[in-house]
Order: sequence, then C-alpha cells, then structure tokens
Amino acid sequence: MDPADRVAEAMAAWPRTPFLPRRERRHTHRDAPLPIGHGQTNSQPRTVAAMLELLDVRPGDRVLDVGAGSGWTTVLLAHLTGPTGSVLGVERIAELATVGAENVQRAGMPWAHLRVAVPGVLGAPSEGPWNRILVSAEASTRPTALVDQITPGGVMVIPVAGWMHRVVRTGDGAVLVDQHGAYRFVPLIED
Repeated sequence: MDPADRVAEAMAAWPRTPFLPRRERRHTHRDAPLPIGHGQTNSQPRTVAAMLELLDVRPGDRVLDVGAGSGWTTVLLAHLTGPTGSVLGVERIAELATVGAENVQRAGMPWAHLRVAVPGVLGAPSEGPWNRILVSAEASTRPTALVDQITPGGVMVIPVAGWMHRVVRTGDGAVLVDQHGAYRFVPLIED
C-alpha cells in the first residue's frame, strides 16, 4: 500500500472530532485549522495528510511527534507504526499535554504515549534516535537539535520559515532537504 493510501486509512479510522474541544467539534469537517486552546490549533486535515504522506511512516518505526497538542497526530502515527512500533508525542503546554495524553490513552494503543515536553529541550534526545519525526509547529530555521535525533535512513517533516521541509538523514550521516509547498503553523518554541 502506498503512503497516501495508508494515511487515508489512518485518517478514516481516527477522525479528528474526539481530539477537538467540544465547542469546536461542530466544525470538524472543515478543512481548516481549529483552536484547541492556549493559542494552539489542530491542523487542517489536508495539511496533516500531506505531512504524514511525506513522512512515510512504516510499521515498526520509532516516531517522535513534536507539538502533539491534543493527540490526534500521535494516534494517527501509532496507527501507521502498528504495535511493533512506538510513538512519543511531546507538547510544551502542560494543560494540552494532559488532554492529549488522555486522548492517546483512550485510543487503546499502548505503543503510543504523549507527555509534556522537557523544558529547554527540543524533541526527546535522551530517548532517540528516531526513524521518523513529525513537527507540527513552524521553525524559523531547521533545528539542528531535531536533525541530530534522526536515525540514519530516517526522515523528519517540519515547516521552516513558511515552507514544508522533508529532511532525510542518509546512511553516511549526510542531510538532504526537499521543500514541499508553503504552509503556516503556530511557531515552534526553540528554548
């Protein structure tokens, strides 16, 4: 199955409705970002699908979800990795991390977890490296701290200065970057 079909299957299995605040659920079918509190948003479904297709998560991958918010992308990633993989979502806003962790737990995939990000630490370097890293917040420049957490052969998808980047670490450690269209996200806080 190609990445687009796998992503479509995951999104059909896990619609974003239960990951939204109750007041926003009536807008769930709008292809637009929706507020989840604290100035953060749940990204529009078309953008999430595009990012997940670029990430090309495989069964068994170890995946880091940076800016996990209410847990929707963490659950989608867990669906894509299956039980032989693992997914860690990190969210810097404690209240959102609590909601997100509850949502992930309710999904019933024990290989996925969401927690509050460690202050001053970007990603989860002590638990890496990662086969795949999804970043749902816009960086001003490509963060070396996250690039360093990608395994050889691994991929990171991240919006940087208005453009979606697909970052690949080759087997010899080189870093290759492709751009894939213009996007707007909340800013990545790079403590």
